Amino acid sequence: MVPIDDVQKLRKETFAPVMECKKALEEAKGDFSKASQILKKKGELRAEKKQDSDTKSGIVEAYIHSNNRLGALVELRCETSFVADNPDFKKLAYDLAMHIAALNPQYVSSKEIPEKVIKEKEKEYLEEFKDSNKPPEIVEKIIKGRLEKEFQEICLNKQIFIKDETKNIDQLIQEAIAKFGENIEVSHFIRFKI
Repeated sequence: MVPIDDVQKLRKETFAPVMECKKALEEAKGDFSKASQILKKKGELRAEKKQDSDTKSGIVEAYIHSNNRLGALVELRCETSFVADNPDFKKLAYDLAMHIAALNPQYVSSKEIPEKVIKEKEKEYLEEFKDSNKPPEIVEKIIKGRLEKEFQEICLNKQIFIKDETKNIDQLIQEAIAKFGENIEVSHFIRFKI
């Protein structure tokens, strides 16, 4: 039998549901680090399933740079107010707002890029290869690679996170989904600069 205090302590650390915390502690025979690992793996599996869940709750967070001439607002959505009120969720939103202020993404993801913009870029890149002797399939691969590289720079979800260069924003969000057990998404953002 696992003491309720241990279950509550693990829940506070991991934000996992109470019954999952109890089961993880039982499985780990009371070892907190093993129980945390078990919950992390379960959280990652849950994150995969939660990708299409409705995000009806969330917060709007702001970041204003110290010179008061640069700032950003971000709308970070989740499924429940329980997660929205969590300090770690609020910190994630703040970090995203700071990232947006620093790196100035244009879109949340490449899905938001208007088809017209994509076609113009493709046309621009095609023009560069107009007089080259490269085969069309090679030109197509080069253009696709250039577009992907450009999208990494202008799409928030593909940008490298400014506080941890080992992951991009997509990976940061996936970690949060695994941690909180809810779908999380950046719905909107706006950046201001004077």
